[in-house]
Amino acid sequence: MVLWTSKLYCGDKLQKKKDKLVTSINNSEVTFGIYCIAFASHPDNLFDILDANELLYPHYRKKQTCIVGLAKGKTEALEMVQSMVMEVYKKTGSFNVRTYFT
Repeated sequence: MVLWTSKLYCGDKLQKKKDKLVTSINNSEVTFGIYCIAFASHPDNLFDILDANELLYPHYRKKQTCIVGLAKGKTEALEMVQSMVMEVYKKTGSFNVRTYFT
């Protein structure tokens, strides 16, 4: 099951397509070159970066995956994660991303 944060980050290249992409991912449609930034599945990490098509696998349908951001390509996803972590640290003084984005 895919969940979305109310404060969804979206890369510059996807800003105009954001609503369409959210609908496509919710409807389990194939996307190309779209990466999702989600809360980490392991408690020692902050985020997971997933190709949006990974969410089509049954494993992801059975567990909750909370998406925080969408990016066009892995490079943009990595840059977005970096800026998100820096924003959380600057505003809160900690790295508790789950509290900040929910």
